Amino acid sequence: MTAPTDDQSPNLPRGWLRAAVVSTIAFAFVGAAAGFVAFLSQLRGAELAPDRRADGIVVLTGGSSRVSDAMELLASGYGKRLLISGVHPTSTASDISRTLPENQSFMHCCVDLDRTAVSTRGNAAEARRWAEGRGFKSLIVVTSNYHMPRALAEFSHAMPQTALIPFAVVGDKWREEPWWTSASTLRLLLSEYVKYLAAELRVRLEDFGIDLSPEVSEQPAGPQPKRPATAQAN
Repeated sequence: MTAPTDDQSPNLPRGWLRAAVVSTIAFAFVGAAAGFVAFLSQLRGAELAPDRRADGIVVLTGGSSRVSDAMELLASGYGKRLLISGVHPTSTASDISRTLPENQSFMHCCVDLDRTAVSTRGNAAEARRWAEGRGFKSLIVVTSNYHMPRALAEFSHAMPQTALIPFAVVGDKWREEPWWTSASTLRLLLSEYVKYLAAELRVRLEDFGIDLSPEVSEQPAGPQPKRPATAQAN
């Protein structure tokens, strides 16, 4: 006599697998949302003067008013010299000084241009070389508020012994309207959040000796893409 067959038994593994997949997706979504909220909590909504001076100032090109704000910090004595990192290869100090008429004199005495870096990781590497060459132990890092978490992740990894003081530049659009009311700003923040997570993952793996994307050179081998005079994609 054949034992009765439980019609539900073949469905148990499939149901368990479906529940596991749904649970995993739900946990991933909640984790990503919580991480995004934590990321947003790091972004300053107003520009605050650094709480102390530093040996040098580094500004990462790519956002409006970053360079002018960095020049103002230099003029106010917050650092001895300024590195503008990510300058277009064809740009000169004169090109930049024409856009900063109030601080032109500093371009000739206290400003260095980095034309090599084309990424935030490259900015950090060039800033490390610049700081080490001048014996600087502390730097004010100037970049947009939404870009600051990723910049600090890269800079602190590249130069762990250097004191980093953030100066977050807040754009006019950020001041004028809440980020959640602007689709373009929301897309920018989500994109930057993903880049930030990728940077954090890469530097943590490198701490364990795993380099998923070794930098062969800071200078691209082929022709460089066209960029605005002082800007790069950050």
